[in-house]
Amino acid sequence: MGQILVFSEQRDGKLKRVAFEALGAARQLASQTNATVAAIIVGKNIASEAETLSKKGADKVFVIDDPGFAHYSSEAYGTIIADIAKKEDTSLILMGATAMGKDLGPKVAAKLGGPFAGDCIKLECDAEGKITATRPMYGGKIISIVRSHTNKYQVATLRPNVFSVNEADENKKTVFENIDTLPDLSEMKAVVKEILSSANTKIDLTEADIIVSGGRGLKAPEHFALIEALAETLGAAVGASRAAVDAGWKPHSYQVGLTGKTVSPSLYIACGISGAIQHQAGMSSSKYIVAINKDPNAPIFKIANYGIVGDLFEIVPLLTEAIKTIKNEE
Repeated sequence: MGQILVFSEQRDGKLKRVAFEALGAARQLASQTNATVAAIIVGKNIASEAETLSKKGADKVFVIDDPGFAHYSSEAYGTIIADIAKKEDTSLILMGATAMGKDLGPKVAAKLGGPFAGDCIKLECDAEGKITATRPMYGGKIISIVRSHTNKYQVATLRPNVFSVNEADENKKTVFENIDTLPDLSEMKAVVKEILSSANTKIDLTEADIIVSGGRGLKAPEHFALIEALAETLGAAVGASRAAVDAGWKPHSYQVGLTGKTVSPSLYIACGISGAIQHQAGMSSSKYIVAINKDPNAPIFKIANYGIVGDLFEIVPLLTEAIKTIKNEE
């Protein structure tokens, strides 16, 4: 198998966890095939993060540290990745199935004429370096097995919070290569000049390790304060069902589900959410699911690891206080 190339997504100069997960997946495949693992990092003032990629398992790191590429552009980033892949003996390109990865991955595959597999939860490799990818479909109701017919320029995006992160190796020897020959931004169809950050500093749903979501069972928008209090205690993000969003209780950016965001946290707590298939499509891959609902026949209980049948207005405050007590005792 040739080189495995990992696009290492960063935001504001800091690598996202999914970049390390993709590197971990690459390292695991490399151990089976004797492939080398290279990482690409693009941005501004990212030298220290390039060092981190070395410690996390990259044999080689391609560094594009240029103010002109500080902001994501699918055309520019896609060209950079494709050019490096062509230059190297690249068999596989990995990146996270984030909003950026979902946009960038197919474009890179199209530029290289290679196969693409999205939102993968498992990757295997045969003796020839051809990838077999496992990916859920229809809200996790079925599992799709996708096999590549080539070992050249295969592209896969990996579902966040599924693959393991390597332990840091302070003694890892890595080759760093600064890429100076870059796409001419004046020839790009669009260039991002500035990104205006939202005043909202809450944890991003797609990156959260713990999510507490509320549904129509909350009965009124002001009752989301219960959800927010529990989330704050846990250091969690706040989500909402489509019903809650359609009712105007939360913006669409909070929505988890088929027409909202797909999340894979370690812990997902569903409060007053019946668990329609559309909602399950966005959260069924969570490691642990806790459901709180007064209806014992709610569909959410069929996929929950733990279920509490009862009044959320009584249970959620008790749960919040219990967690606070435990934290204070530590």
